[in-house]
Amino acid sequence: MMTVIANDEVALETFELVLHNKVIAKEAKPGQFLHISVPGHTLRRPISIADVEREKGEVTILFKVVGSGTNQLATLQEKETVDVLGPNGSSYPFDSLQKGDTVLLIGGGIGVPPLYFLAKTLYEKEVNVQCILGFQSKEYVFYEEQFVQIADVQIVTDDGSYGAKGLVTDVIAEVAPFKQYYSCGPLPMLRAVKEKLANRDGYLSFEERMGCGVGACYACVIPTNDAVGYKKICSDGPVMRASEVNI
Repeated sequence: MMTVIANDEVALETFELVLHNKVIAKEAKPGQFLHISVPGHTLRRPISIADVEREKGEVTILFKVVGSGTNQLATLQEKETVDVLGPNGSSYPFDSLQKGDTVLLIGGGIGVPPLYFLAKTLYEKEVNVQCILGFQSKEYVFYEEQFVQIADVQIVTDDGSYGAKGLVTDVIAEVAPFKQYYSCGPLPMLRAVKEKLANRDGYLSFEERMGCGVGACYACVIPTNDAVGYKKICSDGPVMRASEVNI
């Protein structure tokens, strides 16, 4: 169980939920997710971890209200408790990075939050972080101020109401040379990023509806290039090397 510390709308239809649990806060790694039970709904909701304050025992997630389940999460009040499994899934690998290396983070919409946890972690390792963050429009932009404190940031919106107009892949050519990239967002965006950076080493983090969330039900498989032919996003992922997935 996790206890609600705060629950605030930080952009249009986007909520920041801060939860308390010392064990989860201690164990969480960038790229992992929480699997949250919503009363009255059969399936849990997988939501990426956006930030962790280990000493306080706090874990922050951000989610977009897209249906009855997330709408119910948006109504949670301080001191209420939430049934949570986690931290779940794989994390972003970065052990090969050294002080002074440069990386590129590419996020789209609600795929942006886990990249903030990663950016903070890399910043603490003195890795140079560049970010391209894509949103529908100005009203949906969130966490820009937080990212700017630790990274070079480029905002892109579909309609051009804030930052550059277009897609995240339209501005990749403008960033400085980088050693590795990490991306999270909707599948069409990930597909375009992988194609654009086909000759670069990188990792993709997938957003997917899940059943069990622990690899037992095979409801969230993705094609791969290995002998098995597929991997489970909830347990083998959600972070996978770009070169190993067939999207």
